[in-house]
Amino acid sequence: MKDPRVAKLADILVNYSASVKKNDVVIIDFSGTRPIPLVKEIYKRCLENGAKYVEYNFSSEEFVRLFYDLAKEPQLNYFPKHRMSLMKEATAYIGISGNENTQCFAHTPMAGMVQRQRVLKSIQDRRVDKTRWVITRYPTEGLAQDAKMSLEEFEDFYFKACNIDWPAFAEKIDGLWKFLKRVDRVALKSSDTDLSFSIKNIPVQKCEGLRNMPDGEVFTAPIRDSIEGFITYNTPSLYHGKEFDGVRLEFKKGKIVKATARVGSLVELNKILDSDPGARYIGEFSFGLNKNITTPMKNILFDEKIMGSIHLTPGQAYKDADNGNRSSVHWDLVKILKGDGAIYCDGRLIQKNGKFIVPGLKALN
Repeated sequence: MKDPRVAKLADILVNYSASVKKNDVVIIDFSGTRPIPLVKEIYKRCLENGAKYVEYNFSSEEFVRLFYDLAKEPQLNYFPKHRMSLMKEATAYIGISGNENTQCFAHTPMAGMVQRQRVLKSIQDRRVDKTRWVITRYPTEGLAQDAKMSLEEFEDFYFKACNIDWPAFAEKIDGLWKFLKRVDRVALKSSDTDLSFSIKNIPVQKCEGLRNMPDGEVFTAPIRDSIEGFITYNTPSLYHGKEFDGVRLEFKKGKIVKATARVGSLVELNKILDSDPGARYIGEFSFGLNKNITTPMKNILFDEKIMGSIHLTPGQAYKDADNGNRSSVHWDLVKILKGDGAIYCDGRLIQKNGKFIVPGLKALN
């Protein structure tokens, strides 16, 4: 029996997020077999909307793991020109991850994964900069297990976080978006964090269901060399299948000069941060604002939207909130401030313990 929540999400992804219309060229990338019902509904709507070409591509985490286990230098460095050619033709892109085993790459060498990421970066940049794109994760047993839920519970959580009135949400977060445009200095303080930086004249953007699903952020970026102090993240994070927790970063003149972690290999952590020069600088600062996401589940797409959290991201800056930092890395490390944390803007306390205290922003709590 069809789940009506799947059809509703397909409507949001096709008609709102990617805004697929007549004569569009659409790429649908999906992994695993679980998302097939959603892929079918998306494909159907793209054709009904008059897209002149819709390509769908399937991948498997086991195939990807085999590649990294067996690939030699020529294979790691091969650039798929055909993939770039199609991306140059594409006007809309929808990506759906449905991997079952979230630990599939736990023992895969990091160096090869980082190397391949650098090779493919221009294709990703083309997708981000030139298409109407949206990505999501589809409920699987693996994601449910990481979230400490049954699959049925996780499905309920997932659709509740995704199937909301996104135009109304966009209006609701408008106040924070306007507020941050006037801010120069930001300070983050908690029992394990003391950090300050400037966002003066850096554009501020709303995340309102157009690019990530689920969504719910307002983001900008620090001036690249303005960050001073240290931050300790308290949300577990998987990066290329490697788990890290309690990551602590120390900054001088914007650069990460020391990185440690309570959980995870320090060698692997520093390999990520040494991927290229930009990986040791920050490319994004963001507030998580989705009230239907309240606890971490080791999946960045969800965790970075947790209400009462921020993320401060080593690596690439987005061009619509650009501080000039360039990197193959974009790692949204999350700090939840509920119960222990304060955010100051130009010396004014605006959020305490994960709740906004400024009158014009309290509606976000």
